[in-house]
Amino acid sequence: MTDRSALGPADVTDEQLTRMVADLMGTDPAETTLVCSSVEEVAYDLPAITTAGRFWVSGLAEVRGSEVPWALFVKHVQAWSRSPLFQLVPVEVRPMAAASVPWRTEPLVYRSDLCDRLPAGLRMPRAVGVFDLDDLSASVWLEVVETRPVEWDLPRYARAAELVGRLAASPRTVELAGVGEFDFALTDYLEGRLRHQVLPMLADQGLWSHPLVAPAFDPGLRERLLAAADRAGSLVDELSSLPYGASHGDACPNNLLVPAHGDDFVLIDFGFWGEMPLGFDLAQLLVGDVQVGRRSSAGLAEVDTAILRAYVAGLRAEGCRVPADVVRRAHALQLMIFTGLSTLPFELLDQEPTPALHHAAAERAAIARYSLELLDATA
Repeated sequence: MTDRSALGPADVTDEQLTRMVADLMGTDPAETTLVCSSVEEVAYDLPAITTAGRFWVSGLAEVRGSEVPWALFVKHVQAWSRSPLFQLVPVEVRPMAAASVPWRTEPLVYRSDLCDRLPAGLRMPRAVGVFDLDDLSASVWLEVVETRPVEWDLPRYARAAELVGRLAASPRTVELAGVGEFDFALTDYLEGRLRHQVLPMLADQGLWSHPLVAPAFDPGLRERLLAAADRAGSLVDELSSLPYGASHGDACPNNLLVPAHGDDFVLIDFGFWGEMPLGFDLAQLLVGDVQVGRRSSAGLAEVDTAILRAYVAGLRAEGCRVPADVVRRAHALQLMIFTGLSTLPFELLDQEPTPALHHAAAERAAIARYSLELLDATA
C-alpha cells in the first residue's frame, strides 16, 4: 500500500514522510502513523529545463485512532546539464550554459523565511521538506494549493501587478533578493543566450523565408527586429543602469495561482528569484499567457497600461519613489531584451506548418511589434 518508486531519487524514508505529514496536519509526529502512500506524476506541457519531475504524493495517516487523508506536491529540481535539452547546446559553450541557469535558487527560497515577508495578498506554498539529493539536484515537498478557475480580467491583472510591485520594493523582500546565491548580471544573458543563440538565428536570412515565419514577420517587422538586435548591447547597458529591486523572475499568470478560497495570489516557481531592475516582473505578467496560447495578443496595450499603473502604486505603497517613466522604460527594455528579440518561433520551425502554428507565429509577431512600439515610445 506504500509504493513511491515513481519518485526515484526524490523519495524519502517513511520516517521522514511521517514527520512531514505531521507538520502538514499540525499533529504530533509521535501520534502520527503513516498508513499508506502513493505517487502520481503531474502532467505538464511546458518545457522546464531544471525540473526533473513533478508529483502528487498522497495517502492516509492514523492520528489518535482516526485515519486522515493527506496530500503533498513534490518538485524534483536539477542542474540544466542533466536535462535532455542540454544535449542541443553546442559543446564549446556548454560550461557557460550550465552555469547560466540557476537550479539551487528554488530550494534555497523555500528554506528561507520569504513566506513570512511577502506583502499582504501574496503568499507562497508552505514547504514541509527540502532535501539535497546530490550535488546537482534537490527535492521540495510542498502543501497542495487548491485552485479555482478564474478569468484574468483587467482588475485581476492590476491586483497582481500591484502585489509584485510591492514585492519588488519592500525592504523585507529586498533583504532576501540574494537568497538564491546565484551571481547573475544582465550582461550574462547578453553574452550567453543572446550572443550564442538568439542573435545568430536572427542573422540567418534563410530563417526569415521559412513558411511559418514569412507570413507573420513581414519585411518591416524583420528590419525593426534586426535593428534592435544590433543595439542589444546598448539596451542591456541601459537596463543595467536603472534602479533594482526584488524580482520573482517569472511572474506570469501561470505562476500566480488563485486559491479555491479567498482572493490572495499564491506565487509558485521561484527558480529565477533574485535582484533585477524595477519593472522586471511586468513583462511575463503581460505576455506570459499570450506566449503559450492561453490569451490573445489583442489586448496587450490595455493590459499593459493597467499593470504598469498598478505596479507603480505597489512601489509607492512600499515607499519607493522611482519615477513612473523610469519604471516604464525599464519594463520596455526588459520586454525587448528577454522577449521581443526571441519572438520568432524557433522551436516550431521543424514542424509542418498548420493553421494552429501559423496562428502561434502571428501571436509571436504581435508581441514583437508591441515590444518595439513600447521601446520606441519610451526612448
